[in-house]
Amino acid sequence: MSAPAKTGGEPVTTKRQLVEYLEGGSKPPSAWRIGTEHEKFAYTQDDLRPLPYDGPRSVRAVLEGLMALGWRPVTEGGNVIALLDATGAAISLEPGGQLELSGAPLDTLHQTCAETYEHLKQVKQVASKYDIGFLGVGFQPKWRREDTPWMPKGRYAIMQRYMPLRGSKGLDMMLRTCTVQVNLDFASEADMVRKFRVSLALQPIATALFASSPFVEGKPSGFLSTRSDVWTDTDPDRCGMIPFVFEDGMGFERYVDWMLDVPMYFVYRDGRYIDAAGQSFRDFLAGRLPALPGEHPTLGDWNDHLTTAFPEVRLKRYLEMRGADGGPWRRLCALPALWTGLLYDDVALDGAWQLVKDWSMPEREALRLDVTRLGLNARVGGRSVRELAGEVLALAVGGLKRRRRLNDSGRDESMFLDTLNATVETGMTPAEEMLAAYQGRWQGSVDPIFREYAY
Repeated sequence: MSAPAKTGGEPVTTKRQLVEYLEGGSKPPSAWRIGTEHEKFAYTQDDLRPLPYDGPRSVRAVLEGLMALGWRPVTEGGNVIALLDATGAAISLEPGGQLELSGAPLDTLHQTCAETYEHLKQVKQVASKYDIGFLGVGFQPKWRREDTPWMPKGRYAIMQRYMPLRGSKGLDMMLRTCTVQVNLDFASEADMVRKFRVSLALQPIATALFASSPFVEGKPSGFLSTRSDVWTDTDPDRCGMIPFVFEDGMGFERYVDWMLDVPMYFVYRDGRYIDAAGQSFRDFLAGRLPALPGEHPTLGDWNDHLTTAFPEVRLKRYLEMRGADGGPWRRLCALPALWTGLLYDDVALDGAWQLVKDWSMPEREALRLDVTRLGLNARVGGRSVRELAGEVLALAVGGLKRRRRLNDSGRDESMFLDTLNATVETGMTPAEEMLAAYQGRWQGSVDPIFREYAY
């Protein structure tokens, strides 16, 4: 959500240019890569409070510490709001001070996991100077919304004003959630549609497997994935299971049509964000945007607009899987392993489609809601999510084994799915493990989570 805004690019005056932009993401399988992103909560370890942007123990101090390790700053209004490195990776700043690593596009999951490990090593090295910790869960378990400081980014100020107009939980999404996601490639329009349908249908399975957010403000929330529940009341214009993906005629142009109808947030010009909340990109295309009358968008504006839609799977010039709670580092590697195994192997992809092809849209929608509370105990098509998850994981393991990407010890990428297989075997999601600890050894306190689930 928080990537630095794009500026410039080719002027756009026709819808066809927008369609061609998405089409331009198609790549041969030899060029397919894996891009992993994850967010984490930063906190002061002595009192378990969120970090302000400025001050001796602050987000800025962490970012400047990472700059000393070779990261290049991106600034806005004199504030460092993101970092870049030579590999194509970025560290960005979420609205409530969550730090996000947007990893470089890499060839193997072994490289992805090494990148994650090196990033967390650097972050911990910097944070240790200030007694700062980082937490890997899906929803902030302790802080109230009003306790969380806003980060100084122009797009967030616009979203802060607009979000409450569209749903009751949009500000919670911004301030109190963390996720892990993976970005994967496609070969053609037909390949994109096939992968989009499979991954969108199976996002609730990922939500259940990764559920790790059962607390709100120090108490059980009634959900196993509070983060996923938040998305159900954030903004109906830009979130959800987008039913048209499963309809005849789905393709790049159909997604463009949907995005043209998703209300805008902003336009970025000359280093500042111009408030265009609720306005139409169709009007922008025609030169009639009220915020910038007479101007036409650029491809940079279109790319920015694509980042302001939040469906369970998002199409840019690649596909983003968005259904999982953040979690401990071993699960940061498991999420890309799950989807790479399913989507980068034709046998696994065909098998996954056989599992989901007969689900109706009401069944898909109900499953999305049910897994937030029931996790692996939810049901669809007469079967439990736990049973389905076992079959999905078996398909993913097979896909990764057929990829034959081996590490220095000769192990293939399926090793990264061991933690998810263990979840299916026990039937206990991370959230249920947390709840059991809360009712037992944590003695009704969520404070131990900041130790046991810290990076």
